[in-house]
Amino acid sequence: MDALDVTVIAVSTDNHEQATEVKGKGLSFPVAYGATKADADTIGAWWSDDRDGFVQPAEFLLGRGGVVLGSMYASGPVGRMAVEEVIHAIQSRVNRRRQLESESAG
Repeated sequence: MDALDVTVIAVSTDNHEQATEVKGKGLSFPVAYGATKADADTIGAWWSDDRDGFVQPAEFLLGRGGVVLGSMYASGPVGRMAVEEVIHAIQSRVNRRRQLESESAG
């Protein structure tokens, strides 16, 4: 992540103990916990009432200033951003920005 100059943050409906257990499995990024239905509504994610309620996965690729460059919303277990695709999208944006900067400097 450092090589790409990106930050990854996860948010879960888990409680503190559960989030700490997940984090202890080798994650190198922060894991926030205690997300609520109101939080799901705020980001437009689908809330499931199964298993005492949880937010179905929602993933966001944010650019500088919080601009949403990409998003994925799931209503079940299928559908996640592939790490390779996210890395490619980030690298493509960096390359385009560098090209535009060199064109405007030249």
